[in-house]
Amino acid sequence: MSKTQNIQRAMMQALKDKDVQKKESLSLLLSALKAKAKDKREDLTPEEEDIIILKEIKQTQETLDSAPAGRDDIKAECEARLLVLREFAPQQMSEQEIRDTLASVLEKLGIDSPSMRDKGRIMKDLMPLVKGKADGSLVNRIVGEKLQ
Repeated sequence: MSKTQNIQRAMMQALKDKDVQKKESLSLLLSALKAKAKDKREDLTPEEEDIIILKEIKQTQETLDSAPAGRDDIKAECEARLLVLREFAPQQMSEQEIRDTLASVLEKLGIDSPSMRDKGRIMKDLMPLVKGKADGSLVNRIVGEKLQ
């Protein structure tokens, strides 16, 4: 069963439970998933679903971070939405898993002491392995540390 179907079921359950906040959060997520599938004109792959879910989480987090100090209603809504969205988010890689993946990429490329000139080649091979599973800024920071 796809995540889209799981989200539909969870939304129906939220409707039955009269959980308005959860239903709205799931409805927005489901709309984003269905819009992408419609644009693509076929079902989404699990990786594409994960990317969309992570994008929704990122957008909600940005809204939360940029909410004015006196707007506790916006902050509460975003926090509640984040809790719901994280239920469906893919498991994120730990720093150590990213470092291990980076080490395997460096080994595959035959780079013993990476320099800044190698960063493009490294990222080209590394990003497909961690995309949707790790935060891009964290990956970039770890690669940067390795290049020093």
